[in-house]
Amino acid sequence: MSIVNKPELPRLLLADDERNTREALARYLRGRFDVTLAEDGVTAIHLLQHQNFDLVLTDLRMPGADGMSVLDAALTKEPAPGCIVFSAYGSIENAVAAVKRGAFDFVTKPVNLDRLDIVIGRAMEARQLKAENHTLRQKLQKGFDFSRLVANSPAMHEIIETIKQIAPTRSTVLITGESGTGKEVVAQAIHALSGRTGPLVTVHCAALPANLLESELFGHERGAFTGAIEQKKGRFELANGGTLFLDEIGEIEPQVQVKLLRILENRTFERVGGVEELHCDARIISATNRDLTKMVTEGAFREDLFYRLDVVNLKMPPLRERREDIPLLAKRFLDEFASDNGKSIHTISESALQALQQYSWPGNIRELRNCMERMVVLSRGEELDLSNIPANIRQNQSETPLLPASQLDLGSNKKALLFKALEECGGDRTKAAEKLGISRRTLHRWLNELP
Repeated sequence: MSIVNKPELPRLLLADDERNTREALARYLRGRFDVTLAEDGVTAIHLLQHQNFDLVLTDLRMPGADGMSVLDAALTKEPAPGCIVFSAYGSIENAVAAVKRGAFDFVTKPVNLDRLDIVIGRAMEARQLKAENHTLRQKLQKGFDFSRLVANSPAMHEIIETIKQIAPTRSTVLITGESGTGKEVVAQAIHALSGRTGPLVTVHCAALPANLLESELFGHERGAFTGAIEQKKGRFELANGGTLFLDEIGEIEPQVQVKLLRILENRTFERVGGVEELHCDARIISATNRDLTKMVTEGAFREDLFYRLDVVNLKMPPLRERREDIPLLAKRFLDEFASDNGKSIHTISESALQALQQYSWPGNIRELRNCMERMVVLSRGEELDLSNIPANIRQNQSETPLLPASQLDLGSNKKALLFKALEECGGDRTKAAEKLGISRRTLHRWLNELP
């Protein structure tokens, strides 16, 4: 003989000082709920302080403590139960005030049982949905490895707290900062904590010319252009229900900017060569190492698009402004590359760490990561020391860097940085770009922009 355990009933607290009403409702609700009765507000508050309930039904007018006090006590619980208040016809205004305060709904007295069933059903559905979202968000937070956003510095602690705050919203986010500062990792964190069920889709805007970028973003119909032999879905369609990350947004051409503005305003678009209006529910996160405000002033970037993208701005600090994070980052990369390459290296000497912290890191975290990979691969010992530090970094430990750390501002010192990098690299533009942590294309653009 098998024993089947009955499912646990949801717990309901019913608070009403009218005995006949209280007991009649209890008889009606038992079987669907595990009902606990309170004859006044004081008793109800005491029960809420010591027990958890899924639903609270409370009269507004009771001796000792009124229904508003019971409601306040219920809403301090985590997770809070659904709350429904009873109100006589003469106190509808108070019932509305209770809903504004956090109650799910109200039911007038004498209680209409059909109306009560409808309101209870809706309250339980809303609470279940809220609980599922809460659980999902907890799982997502546990699922994202925040050690990827190393934070000893106050600046990075603030970035992480902002990520947690904005992730569940629908707002567009613009991540700014120099190349190699971790903008893509921030986009991944926002998506992971957003609760959105669709995928994170990334587009590197600078990697594609305008005509290909438009097709990549919005898709195209068969025959839209030479070589379009079949219909293709764009990144916006693929990101539906999820997040679209537009990296290097400052590189997109004007004709693509117009279509991007439309989708941000109306959530609709057409594929290239198509007439069907498609709807898109993708959260937009963009990133750039360019000064979009300056580009707007110069007419290179649409002002209306900029304001659509810049609802929330996260400015990533360069590594030279968060030097206290360098030891943590270095150890993380050491462990990663030692594991990948079968090396028994676990520590970095103090002199090596000092050299790493004194270097200006124009390529930011990306440059540090590449440096640590090289050090691990070429190391012959069980500890990384000063001899493993690349020569250019050791030299910069004692020599004057490109500019003092306090003046390393690509906006005001771009010309000096470019000329210094080119001088140290013997005029080799590729090496100079690598030293500055930017692409060769960006270096050429900067040179052309110089007066």
